[in-house]
Amino acid sequence: MTTKRYKYHNGFSLIELLIVIIIISIVYFLGFSSIEKQLNTTKALTPLNLKKSIINSDFFQGSGTLVCINKCKSCYIRKDINSPFQEYKNKINLKNIEAYTLDSQDSLQEIEYGRYQDEKICLMLQFYPNGSSTQIILKQDDSVYFLPAFFDKTQKVDSLNDAKDLWLKENSLVSNHGDFY
Repeated sequence: MTTKRYKYHNGFSLIELLIVIIIISIVYFLGFSSIEKQLNTTKALTPLNLKKSIINSDFFQGSGTLVCINKCKSCYIRKDINSPFQEYKNKINLKNIEAYTLDSQDSLQEIEYGRYQDEKICLMLQFYPNGSSTQIILKQDDSVYFLPAFFDKTQKVDSLNDAKDLWLKENSLVSNHGDFY
């Protein structure tokens, strides 16, 4: 009596491996590619993310000037004083912005910038190579924001006077930096 012996092999055939790779690829492209696209989309330029968005944008080259016109619906940025302005093409949510500074008597004063392309400038920020920028207070509708000159994050505050207090505190810390040595 003769018996046939079947040879069993452990492992997958080439066709089975190809089918698994195709299924994994389809799942990846359908599921994860949309997640990556959402992560890579830039957020609209707002007072809270203004400095971070400009510094992380493709337009920024270590220093520059941001100018917004047309009731802050259009913004332009340039690398340095000799470079031409380029349009900031990402989303912008800076409408109804009022910019304030402190005068020599530490009183709040709304900033009048002038004109660019025959439009009134509603916002202008200067960014410097050391990572600092123009210190400014922004009011948008009922919200107030303090944008410090140095490395702190933008802070949303309750009122213009609260922003003024932060400004004075920031100036005090900077002017007393020698106390730490």
